[in-house]
Amino acid sequence: MTTTIAPPPTTAGTPKPPAAKSDPQKHGRLAALLLTPTFVVLALVIAYPLISAIRESLYKKQEGLDENGFVIKGDKFVGIQNYTDMFTGETGTRFWNAFWNTTFFTVTTLALEIVIGVSMALVMHHALRGKGLVRASILVPWAIPTAVSAIMWQFIFRADGVANEILNSQVLWTTEGFQAKLAVVIADVWKTAPFVGLLVLAGLQIIPNDVYEAARVDGATGWKQFWRITLPLVKPALLVAILFRGLDALRMFDLPYVMIGRRKESVETLSMLAQDQASNLNIGPAAAYALFLFVYVALVAYAFVKLLGADILGDARARAKETKARKARMATA
Repeated sequence: MTTTIAPPPTTAGTPKPPAAKSDPQKHGRLAALLLTPTFVVLALVIAYPLISAIRESLYKKQEGLDENGFVIKGDKFVGIQNYTDMFTGETGTRFWNAFWNTTFFTVTTLALEIVIGVSMALVMHHALRGKGLVRASILVPWAIPTAVSAIMWQFIFRADGVANEILNSQVLWTTEGFQAKLAVVIADVWKTAPFVGLLVLAGLQIIPNDVYEAARVDGATGWKQFWRITLPLVKPALLVAILFRGLDALRMFDLPYVMIGRRKESVETLSMLAQDQASNLNIGPAAAYALFLFVYVALVAYAFVKLLGADILGDARARAKETKARKARMATA
């Protein structure tokens, strides 16, 4: 004989418990509402200037006289002429020089800053007496404004400056030539290598000591511990440092501009070239240079992320598939 247990009686007027299933559309509307101010700000500070730059790059300042002898004023629509002019003639020579200078500074300074920054991080991470003072002193160059740092190094690299006194030579560092490039590289690495060290130090702080103790028990040397443990575990922080510094180096302007000067062929970068055109009221060519630099920076950033093992588009597709599958399961539940 089986006994059936009846459900407990319900009292009239008692509200039903809320459903456990959440409404995806309601959450989507709430998320859109909360993100709307962010989208508005991004549209104002990113989308509008970018669209304006694209528009300005299609125009060029008119010069000369008309058939009546009057000065021609205003801008003329020239389409992609500002972009084609960048690669040909005297303008093309100056553009390619600025492009190679920008690339040279980026590759050289980034490589040196990674090596020196990681070394600084290891020194700051090591447990020694006066560790706080060491960290503060290493970060001082990064805290100095770039213009102030450029003026300081300009005094150091003068003909009668400290650099020539140490080298016992008379090198003209701030004039045209490879020595000007070398002076900019030294000044930039001195200033920004501590930034790389700071980010790498943050990654070192989260590595547990148990990993190193286990490696020492297994007989791993200090060099093997660095390559097999430290470097792989600190890779996310190092990736951020490389991205930040690489993008910053591609936009290099104030350091060579203040330290060496404007219109110096040896150190002129794409940012300096765009600024020079804008200062001469050639807004169309300046906008074209700026947009080319924007695309260059975007491509380099994407290449950095792909080469260092982060699949941006793949991760986005995987998240989108997971979201769709979760919504489908909730709809059929």
